[in-house]
Amino acid sequence: QVQLVESGGGLVQSGGSLRLSCAASGRTLSSYAVGWFRQAPGKEREFVAVIDARSDSKYYADSVKGRFTISRDNAKITVYVQMNNLRPRNTSVYYCAAAPEASGWHRITVTHDADYWGRGTQVTVSS
Repeated sequence: QVQLVESGGGLVQSGGSLRLSCAASGRTLSSYAVGWFRQAPGKEREFVAVIDARSDSKYYADSVKGRFTISRDNAKITVYVQMNNLRPRNTSVYYCAAAPEASGWHRITVTHDADYWGRGTQVTVSS
């Protein structure tokens, strides 16, 4: 079992930055693909970014390319997403998710599912 806890959300002005963290407990994330998703009120959950378990390959939704950066720590316990130039439309609850490496990349980027999910952290961007 893997427990995921997000942190780092909050209120920021348009154009500002936040760094979200996704901390794992129970086991490390060394054999999981880890992704970030977001969901705004009344909207479907949206894929944001993913990082591969072994190669550290990264992939982003078009809407965040050039502004968001996903990374992980060397201990493979925490995954981050640095979010720059935030806009009001980025206001959402942000979730991290982990899926075993064998199919994790495809599941997170294509089918948008995972084995483990955090409870989310609220990001609010004011205009």
